[in-house]
Amino acid sequence: MAVEKLVIRAGREGYERKYYRIRPARWYGGIVTADCVGCGLVCRFCWVSDVVMFHPADVGRFYTPKSVADGLVKLARKRGLNQLRVSGGEPTIGKLHLLQLLDWLQGKGYSFILETNGIPIASDENYARDLSKYDFVHVRVSLKVCNESEFNMLTGAKPEGFTLQLKCLQNLTKAGVSCHPSVMASFSPKKSLYSLTQRLKQISQSLAENIEIEELILYPHVINRIQKHGLKYFSGYKPDRVPPEQI
Repeated sequence: MAVEKLVIRAGREGYERKYYRIRPARWYGGIVTADCVGCGLVCRFCWVSDVVMFHPADVGRFYTPKSVADGLVKLARKRGLNQLRVSGGEPTIGKLHLLQLLDWLQGKGYSFILETNGIPIASDENYARDLSKYDFVHVRVSLKVCNESEFNMLTGAKPEGFTLQLKCLQNLTKAGVSCHPSVMASFSPKKSLYSLTQRLKQISQSLAENIEIEELILYPHVINRIQKHGLKYFSGYKPDRVPPEQI
C-alpha cells in the first residue's frame, strides 16, 4: 500500500501508473512487455536494477491505462507478436489501473500474461473474481521460493508472505482464472521442491503438474546482490546461456 501511493495516481483518463519502458522480449517465444515501477517485495535475487527497485518515486513516468495499451499493441504489431504482459515491478499493485488496462486490451486479439507474486490477489478476495472477466488473461504466479522460511531468507519479508502466494493460486483456481505457478528453485534443495509440489496438489492437481521451474539468470548486478547477502545457490545461468526451455 505504501508503494502504491508512490506509483499510482488518479487522472482524468483513469488511474495512472508509473512505467519505465515498453519493450519486446524473448520470453514465451516472443512477447511485448511494459515494465512497471514498484513492488511490495525486495527479493535478493531480482533482476530489476537497484535504481528501479529502491527509488520508485524517482524512476519512470505516469501512463494512463489507454496509453500503455496503445504502446503494447503498437509494438506488437510492429514486431508481429501476439502476446503482451506487464512485468518489472508488481503489476497487481494499483488494481483499478490494471483492470482499466485490460479493458482497453479486451477484444484486440492478444493474449495477456499477468506475472505476479500473488500477494495483492490473495489479500483482496474480489481480485481473482475481477480478473476472471478477461478470458485472454493467463496469470503466472511467481513463487519466490518453496516454503515460508526460504521466503523470509530471500526476500526479507515476513514468512507468511509465502502462504499468501499459495492463497493467490487458490483464489485464482476457485474463480476459474487460467493460471500456473512458477518457482525460483535455484536456492532450494530437492526436498523443498517436493514438499511444495505436495502443497500445490492440495489446491489443484493441475497446479502441481504444471509448475514451472525458474532458475537464476546471473546478470552482474544479480551476482553482486547475492554476494552482498551471502546467499548460496544451486543453479544459475549467464544471460546468453539460458536453456531454450526456460525461454
